[in-house]
Amino acid sequence: MNTPEIAMQRYHDSLTGIQPSLTGAELPWLAGKRRSALEDLTRLGLPQRRQESWRYTSIDKLLGYELMPVTEAMASLQESDIRHLWLPDLQTHRILFVNGRFVPQLSDLSGLPAGITVGSLRDLIRCNPIMPARWLGHASGASRHAFGAMNSAAIHDGLVIDLPRNQRLERPVEVLQISMGRDDAILYQPRNLVVLEAGSEATLIERHVCLGNSHYFHNGMSEILVQEGARLEHLRIQEESPAASFLHGIFARQAADSRYEYSGFSLGGAWARTELNLDLQGEGAHARLDGLYTTGSNQLTDYHLNIRHTVPGCRSDTRFKGLLHGRGRAVFDGSIVVEKEAQKTEAHLNNANLLLSRRAEVDTKPQLEIHADDVRCSHGATVGQLEPIQLFYLRSRGIDALDAQRMLCMGFAGEILEQCRIRPVSDIVGRAIENELNALAPEVAGASSD
Repeated sequence: MNTPEIAMQRYHDSLTGIQPSLTGAELPWLAGKRRSALEDLTRLGLPQRRQESWRYTSIDKLLGYELMPVTEAMASLQESDIRHLWLPDLQTHRILFVNGRFVPQLSDLSGLPAGITVGSLRDLIRCNPIMPARWLGHASGASRHAFGAMNSAAIHDGLVIDLPRNQRLERPVEVLQISMGRDDAILYQPRNLVVLEAGSEATLIERHVCLGNSHYFHNGMSEILVQEGARLEHLRIQEESPAASFLHGIFARQAADSRYEYSGFSLGGAWARTELNLDLQGEGAHARLDGLYTTGSNQLTDYHLNIRHTVPGCRSDTRFKGLLHGRGRAVFDGSIVVEKEAQKTEAHLNNANLLLSRRAEVDTKPQLEIHADDVRCSHGATVGQLEPIQLFYLRSRGIDALDAQRMLCMGFAGEILEQCRIRPVSDIVGRAIENELNALAPEVAGASSD
């Protein structure tokens, strides 16, 4: 096992070595951001368990691999390899990334309205760096931990969406992020930038999948800026390799009267952590955050939410649910901060977990920090098993025991799935959960009799 010091030095040396090959290495503003991030990496060091936000999340699995940074996409994919991965029966603007690199020949961005930018950060930096120079780092701010610094030190490619004022994108943007392992364990670090100017509207659908079962580390970051009166519907499905490590930080900022709707589904990865940071900075901003995660087979799924209300009259509604089986572990660390000036705030945070095995474990910690005195806020968490009375009721009506258990689990998950407006997305997630429950039927049956 590598020590944190050895791993840190290895990360720093590899990131320093690839600087000349990164997009825009000759641009002073971008080279400066990368240098500052390398300094942050040294200053911050790798996260440790004594830090509260990493208390339940060990990085020992990451330290066991020598990760090779990826600088170019793999060119071996054909359209037939990915056809089944696009959402069925839905007209979308399609954009493909492989190991964090844009693949234009397998993307379809035809029909985009004039003036709207959807594409590759790498291409934008090369052809028109004004927009990324203005917004990169605007939502994320200073690095909060070493992995965020690593991403900023390696800014190279990722998704870019830029909607001008009062523009509405009729079709969703569908992003397919494919991970393809190699002989060596790889590190790739996509950087996404989404800017909706005042009054604009869009739907963004992300799907993270893997071709193969090799180990890799996805260390991604997304910056999302929703300006005055704009609206973004954001859906994410994470189905990474069962051997993969996955870390993605989302930094969203909302201006006055804006709306941000997030639906996140975490289904894969051996070690998967999502950090969702939301700042409501304009009066009348409204956010709805829904999440559903499954974990088992020595898998760790980790969600960290930091929601800040800084001005009056904003609202956030947050609801996450987890299904845990086997020796699966989940961490839910949700925090809402209401600043002194944020009067008339309404904020609600809830996390519910269903344990299908006595070996499963969840650490859940919803928190409220309120400095204003005219607010409506609530938070709560539940951890439970299948109710014997409900099972008995279904069995008494002739329903098989395993079918009854699956029905109850799907009913539990369905409260989140029903909030998803894009039906092909909820169908994919629902089928994935049903398949997982079918494979674990004997174990689920045992849980009810424990």
